[in-house]
Amino acid sequence: MHKSYYVYMMTNPFKTVLYIGVTSDLKRRVYQHKIKEHKGFTEEYNCNILVYYEVTNDIHVALEREKQLKKWSRSKKDNLIKDFNTEWKDLSTEWFDLT
Repeated sequence: MHKSYYVYMMTNPFKTVLYIGVTSDLKRRVYQHKIKEHKGFTEEYNCNILVYYEVTNDIHVALEREKQLKKWSRSKKDNLIKDFNTEWKDLSTEWFDLT
Protein backbone atom coordinates (compact mmCIF):
# COMPACT_ATOMS: atom_id res chain seq x y z
CA MET A 1 0.00 0.00 0.00
CA HIS A 2 1.33 3.40 -1.00
CA LYS A 3 0.93 6.43 1.20
CA SER A 4 0.24 9.80 -0.41
CA TYR A 5 1.99 13.03 0.48
CA TYR A 6 0.76 16.45 -0.52
CA VAL A 7 2.59 19.70 -1.09
CA TYR A 8 0.02 22.45 -0.83
CA MET A 9 -0.46 26.20 -0.82
CA MET A 10 -2.89 28.19 1.26
CA THR A 11 -3.67 31.89 0.93
CA ASN A 12 -5.70 34.50 2.76
CA PRO A 13 -8.93 36.13 1.49
CA PHE A 14 -6.94 39.00 -0.07
CA LYS A 15 -4.43 36.63 -1.75
CA THR A 16 -1.56 38.66 -0.29
CA VAL A 17 0.13 35.82 1.60
CA LEU A 18 1.04 32.27 0.63
CA TYR A 19 1.73 29.38 2.97
CA ILE A 20 3.42 26.24 1.62
CA GLY A 21 3.28 22.98 3.54
CA VAL A 22 3.50 19.18 3.34
CA THR A 23 1.06 16.66 4.78
CA SER A 24 -0.02 13.06 4.42
CA ASP A 25 -3.68 13.97 5.01
CA LEU A 26 -4.64 17.03 2.98
CA LYS A 27 -8.27 17.23 4.08
CA ARG A 28 -7.38 17.02 7.78
CA ARG A 29 -4.57 19.56 7.45
CA VAL A 30 -6.69 22.08 5.52
CA TYR A 31 -9.42 21.71 8.12
CA GLN A 32 -6.86 22.46 10.84
CA HIS A 33 -5.88 25.63 8.98
CA LYS A 34 -9.52 26.66 8.58
CA ILE A 35 -10.39 26.28 12.25
CA LYS A 36 -7.03 27.75 13.32
CA GLU A 37 -6.23 24.67 15.36
CA HIS A 38 -2.52 25.52 15.54
CA LYS A 39 -0.95 28.83 16.46
CA GLY A 40 1.46 30.21 13.93
CA PHE A 41 1.81 31.72 10.49
CA THR A 42 -1.46 30.57 8.95
CA GLU A 43 -3.48 31.69 11.95
CA GLU A 44 -1.75 35.07 12.12
CA TYR A 45 -2.17 35.74 8.40
CA ASN A 46 -5.55 34.00 8.05
CA CYS A 47 -4.35 31.54 5.39
CA ASN A 48 -7.45 29.38 5.11
CA ILE A 49 -7.99 29.03 1.35
CA LEU A 50 -6.49 26.01 -0.43
CA VAL A 51 -5.39 27.20 -3.87
CA TYR A 52 -2.88 24.55 -4.96
CA TYR A 53 -1.67 21.05 -4.22
CA GLU A 54 0.44 18.27 -5.69
CA VAL A 55 0.55 14.62 -4.66
CA THR A 56 3.37 12.08 -4.58
CA ASN A 57 3.94 8.73 -2.89
CA ASP A 58 7.45 9.65 -1.75
CA ILE A 59 7.89 11.83 1.35
CA HIS A 60 11.40 12.84 0.25
CA VAL A 61 10.07 14.11 -3.08
CA ALA A 62 7.35 16.06 -1.25
CA LEU A 63 9.83 17.66 1.15
CA GLU A 64 12.21 18.59 -1.66
CA ARG A 65 9.35 20.09 -3.67
CA GLU A 66 8.25 22.12 -0.65
CA LYS A 67 11.78 23.52 -0.28
CA GLN A 68 11.92 24.28 -4.00
CA LEU A 69 8.60 26.13 -4.01
CA LYS A 70 9.51 28.15 -0.92
CA LYS A 71 12.58 29.47 -2.78
CA TRP A 72 10.57 30.60 -5.79
CA SER A 73 9.65 34.23 -6.36
CA ARG A 74 6.09 35.26 -5.60
CA SER A 75 5.35 35.77 -9.30
CA LYS A 76 6.53 32.25 -10.13
CA LYS A 77 4.32 30.82 -7.36
CA ASP A 78 1.38 32.91 -8.62
CA ASN A 79 1.86 31.54 -12.13
CA LEU A 80 1.95 27.95 -10.84
CA ILE A 81 -1.30 28.53 -8.98
CA LYS A 82 -2.94 30.22 -11.98
CA ASP A 83 -2.02 27.29 -14.23
CA PHE A 84 -3.58 24.86 -11.72
CA ASN A 85 -6.46 26.97 -10.41
CA THR A 86 -7.13 29.89 -12.75
CA GLU A 87 -9.53 31.75 -10.47
CA TRP A 88 -7.75 30.96 -7.20
CA LYS A 89 -10.89 29.25 -5.90
CA ASP A 90 -10.83 27.44 -2.58
CA LEU A 91 -10.26 23.85 -3.69
CA SER A 92 -11.57 22.52 -0.39
CA THR A 93 -15.06 24.07 -0.52
CA GLU A 94 -16.81 20.77 -1.17
CA TRP A 95 -15.01 19.07 1.72
CA PHE A 96 -16.31 21.18 4.59
CA ASP A 97 -19.40 23.07 5.65
CA LEU A 98 -17.96 25.68 8.00
CA THR A 99 -20.76 28.22 7.74
